Amino acid sequence: MKIRKLALGLLVGALALTACGKEGAPTAPGGGSAPAGSDAALTYPVASNVALTGSTTFDKIKQRGKLVLGIREDQPGLGYKDATTGKRSGFDVEIARMVAAGLGYGDDKIEYKAVPSAAREDTISRGDIDYMVGTYTINDNRKQRVSFAGPYFVAGQALLVRKDETAITGKDTLKGKKVCSVTGSTPIQRVKDQGLTEPANIVEFQTYSQCVDQLISKQVDAVTTDDAILKGFAAVQPEDLKVVGEPFSKEPYGIGLNKDDSALRGKINDLLQAAIDDGTWKKIYDGTLGKSGSPGTPPALQRY
Repeated sequence: MKIRKLALGLLVGALALTACGKEGAPTAPGGGSAPAGSDAALTYPVASNVALTGSTTFDKIKQRGKLVLGIREDQPGLGYKDATTGKRSGFDVEIARMVAAGLGYGDDKIEYKAVPSAAREDTISRGDIDYMVGTYTINDNRKQRVSFAGPYFVAGQALLVRKDETAITGKDTLKGKKVCSVTGSTPIQRVKDQGLTEPANIVEFQTYSQCVDQLISKQVDAVTTDDAILKGFAAVQPEDLKVVGEPFSKEPYGIGLNKDDSALRGKINDLLQAAIDDGTWKKIYDGTLGKSGSPGTPPALQRY
């Protein structure tokens, strides 16, 4: 089991390094090289003299002199941190960096904080982070405690199984099967609400990598979450894992922030729209999540 975990970590790290060194990798506007803590192929011009009247969060950022970003660290292609090098890579990481640059904060003024799914609303509400970019599905329940800019991507719930699995072909074939996902996530709640498998067969962990370890070691039969996340894991170990079935939900990813900070929400939406319009979004996608095979079309923003 320890050998398997080590192999997964090394393979994910190799995938990240390969992606960054690929010939012809896209570069976002601004040129130059990003620091070792992020994707070296993608850089963004840092805005100057940014003013944001009415944003208490932005006032705190200016007083602090740096941004504190909520991020994920265990999702290849989206939000991943190499344990050996400390390098961060993925679509969500780059969206977070792009927004930070638009607010006037470069990589040397960013502090990353890993936030598990179940703690996102509490972490944002307490002001422990300035905004969260980490496969955070926008829904009405969460809007009662936080607000969202975006969406900046729309995924769909799917299933990850072992390569030799033949019985599980979609959500309607999960009865009697052990299904794993993350505590507090939308996908695990959907499994419960729709009765896709028996309650005793639902397994929950704090991270998706723990679920994947359980899948590889045959402790569970499937891992369920957004297809974008699952395809990242499948890309790391294609000889062992595969994604099956059609997506059975729509998961609009948003940037989570303080519920009452409409000024910051509006500014982030403006930055996302500009990135969509000038091609930066596509360059970020192609350089990160696009390598997993998931289709990439920027969604329409839902301003409110």
